[in-house]
Amino acid sequence: MTSAAKPEADQTVSGQLRRALHPGGWSLRGRLLGQLVALVAVACVVMGVVTEVGLRTFLLDKLNGQLAGSIQRVDSPIGGDQGQLPLGPPTSGRLRFLGGGAGTAIVVIDNGTVTDAYTINQQNYGKPVKLPPDALAAMETVQVGKRPSTVDLGGSLGAHQVIAVASDRTPGRVLIVGLSVVDINSTLLSTGLIMLGVALIAVLLTALAGELIIRYTLTPLRRVAATASRVAELPLERGEVALSVRVADRDTNPRTEVGQVGSALNRMLGHIANALAVRHASEMRVRKFVADASHELRTPLAAIRGYAELTRRSGDKVPPDIARAMDRVESESIRMTALVEDLLLLARLDAGRPLRRQPVDLTQLAVDSVSDAHVAGPDHKWRITVPDIPVIVPGDEPRLRQVLANLLANARTHTPTGTTVEVAIAQLDTGEVRISVTDDGPGIPPSLLPEVFERFARGDSSRSRAAGSTGLGLSIVAAVVTAHRGNVTVTSRPGHTEFAVHIPSED
Repeated sequence: MTSAAKPEADQTVSGQLRRALHPGGWSLRGRLLGQLVALVAVACVVMGVVTEVGLRTFLLDKLNGQLAGSIQRVDSPIGGDQGQLPLGPPTSGRLRFLGGGAGTAIVVIDNGTVTDAYTINQQNYGKPVKLPPDALAAMETVQVGKRPSTVDLGGSLGAHQVIAVASDRTPGRVLIVGLSVVDINSTLLSTGLIMLGVALIAVLLTALAGELIIRYTLTPLRRVAATASRVAELPLERGEVALSVRVADRDTNPRTEVGQVGSALNRMLGHIANALAVRHASEMRVRKFVADASHELRTPLAAIRGYAELTRRSGDKVPPDIARAMDRVESESIRMTALVEDLLLLARLDAGRPLRRQPVDLTQLAVDSVSDAHVAGPDHKWRITVPDIPVIVPGDEPRLRQVLANLLANARTHTPTGTTVEVAIAQLDTGEVRISVTDDGPGIPPSLLPEVFERFARGDSSRSRAAGSTGLGLSIVAAVVTAHRGNVTVTSRPGHTEFAVHIPSED
């Protein structure tokens, strides 16, 4: 792969991936399940956030209440039976801490001078130790009289909820007390992990239960879709069609959405069945008219041709104008006879009249047809490619001969002189025989390709009209090949036009 082709391939792969991931390309069941799981996930997230915020507020409020009690104990006087615990060698001689637990930090400032700065932690078995300078600096930033705030004391101390108040007992003294929020953070983390686990389990259970519930709920819709698929597989394009497929009564309840769809589909199928019946009746009338008209025209056309030939062969001298007119009458009667025969053949094929089924040697048939075409069009170059052994298929020999004759006549009629026309026959591994007629002429106009096998379809001025045609030759090819349970296709571009006929090699 070239470097220029790689980015294009990557874009194709990425585009396919984006389309696969886009919800617009999902099935209805997938979209419903995705929306249900997303809704539960959002609900779990909202519930988790609200729980975490509420729990944090509750724990901080409780910690703030403990801070107020700690301030009262720190500012209590010496003496009494309070069970006061000396903090160490206090500089003021008056500071005592009552009931302080691990994670407590205390700073006492007398007239702007720090007189005591201690903390109690687990590493020192609950004994007071001197507060590190960075922690002391952090606590000194707390303003007196403000609400408690969270301050990071750094190191092993971590975050504390800190409050600073002026002492009620000693003028000029500021007490700063902090309680660790490590337990709060640990509690919030544990709660968050528990909520995450519960949310994951809830989402998983929702996905499993939702898949089962949605699959069961959409069962009627799948039955309606199956009915529509069966109708889509019916051959509705031609012939008499018995459109008896309908949605079951249990899926046509007008009180449900699926029932409304099923009821509407049944009404639509009823209208289509009526339209198909009317169309078939009209087709039968047209076919009968064409067949009857063609049959009735054969006799007068034969009479006109006979009288014209009789006049031409008469020994009496006929004026040149009359002779020329009679020649034209004879030639046009021959053309009209061919047209009537083609119409009659199409009418018989449309009526489903069975063809004869006997072994036909396509190899010999192709050789004879190319020989006849060479005589009729000596200005063209004719080639044939056939296997070394005869290719035998079951079919109607005159009709298959007409298929080859019409394809070769079409190539001769609609291509300029000097065009090379090649006939090839091949036995395929699929059990079919392929007959191809290829020419290197100007090609079929793209606008004509979709209707080239329609009746009375004619090429435009880009294809030579040196010889006339009825416009029924290719339609007869398609009808005969279809009657042999085969198919015919055409591909064309300037310099290459190929008609390919596939016919089963066995009944």
